[in-house]
Amino acid sequence: MAAYGLYTHIAANKTRSVVLLIGLFLLVYVLVFAGALIGEAITDDSGQFSDYLARAGHDLLVAFPFATLGTVAWVAIAYAFHQKMIDLVTGSDDVSRKEQPRLYNALENLCISRGIPMPKLKLMPSEARNAFATGLNPKQYAITVTTGLIDGLDDREIEAVLGHELTHIRNGDVQMMVVAMVIAGVVGFFGELLFRLFFNSSWRFGGGSSSSSSSSSSDRKGGGGAVLAVILAVVLIMLAWLMSQLLKLALSRSREFLADAGSVELTKDPDAMISALRKIEHRGELPGATSAVMELCVDNPREGFADLFATHPSVPARIDALVKFAGGHDPGPLPDAEPAEPDNQLEQQDVTPAPVPDAPSPPGPWGQRRSPPA
Repeated sequence: MAAYGLYTHIAANKTRSVVLLIGLFLLVYVLVFAGALIGEAITDDSGQFSDYLARAGHDLLVAFPFATLGTVAWVAIAYAFHQKMIDLVTGSDDVSRKEQPRLYNALENLCISRGIPMPKLKLMPSEARNAFATGLNPKQYAITVTTGLIDGLDDREIEAVLGHELTHIRNGDVQMMVVAMVIAGVVGFFGELLFRLFFNSSWRFGGGSSSSSSSSSSDRKGGGGAVLAVILAVVLIMLAWLMSQLLKLALSRSREFLADAGSVELTKDPDAMISALRKIEHRGELPGATSAVMELCVDNPREGFADLFATHPSVPARIDALVKFAGGHDPGPLPDAEPAEPDNQLEQQDVTPAPVPDAPSPPGPWGQRRSPPA
C-alpha cells in the first residue's frame, strides 16, 4: 500500500503539472478575451452586446499567437530564473560546508544514505522557523532554511526537516508547486493590468463618450450593450483569478503527509519529525513572503477563505498521522505555541511539560527508531 501510494503520487504529480500548464494557457486566453471586451467598450460604447462579443472574439483570434508566445516566454523566464526571484523575495543566500557545517553535513548524510544528488543549500535570515524546497530539475534543486529554524531545533529535528524537504524533491512535489506559482503570477499580472486599463480610462457607463443630452432609444440600447460587455469582462477576470486559486487544490494535501513519512523513512526517527513540527507550529510565518512562497514551506500558517485555499494540513493532523502510522510520540503543543488563558485566582505555575519517560515503544513501519545522541 505504501509503495502504491508513493509511486501513484509521483505519477499523478507529472500529470497534474501538464494539466496545470494547459490550464494556464486557457486562463490567459480568457483574460485576453476579457481585455478585448473592455477595449471594444472603451473605444465604442454605442454598439450592441452581440457586436462586442463578435469583435472581442475576432480580437482574440488576432492576439492568439501573441498571447501564446507571451505565456511561453513567461514560463521560460520562470523556469530559468524562479530561484533568483525567490531569493530576492526572501533574502536567501547559498551557504557552504565551511559556513554552516552542522546544516551542510546533515543534508549531505541524508543524500549519501539514499544515493540522492545533493541540492543546493540556502540560508534565509529570519527568526521564523521554516524551510522550503525549490527547483524544476536536478541542477536547480535547492533547500532553503531560516536562521530561526537552525537556532530553535536540535540536530535530530533539523535532520527530520531536511528529510521532509528532500522527499518533496524526490516525489516531484517541488515542480508542481513552482508551476502553481507561475500560474498565480501570470493571472495576477494580467488581471491587475486589465483592471488598471479599465479604471484609468475616461470611459463611463451608459455611453459616457456621447456629448448629446438627448439620446435616441438605439443609443441607450448601445450604451446598455457596452455596460453588459464590461460587466462580462469583469466577471471573466474574477473567474480567471478564482480558477487560478482553485488550481492550487491540485496540490494535494497528501503531499505533506507523504513528505513527513519520507522524512521518517530517511531518518528512522518519527519522534524527531513530530518534535520539529511542534517547534515550528505557530512560528513559521515569513514576514514579507508572498503566499506562493509560503505554500512551499514545511508549515504554512496562512489560511484562505475558511481554509478553502489552504494547501497544508494542520500540524496536529500531521502529527496524528505520524503517531498512528509511524509509532511516534507526541509531547503536545509547546507552552508558548498558543497564548495562555488568564487566571486571576491562582498564581502562575510552571507549565513546562514533563519529560517523556524513556519507555520501550513499538517500532513504526520504517524500522527501529534511532537512539537519541548521548
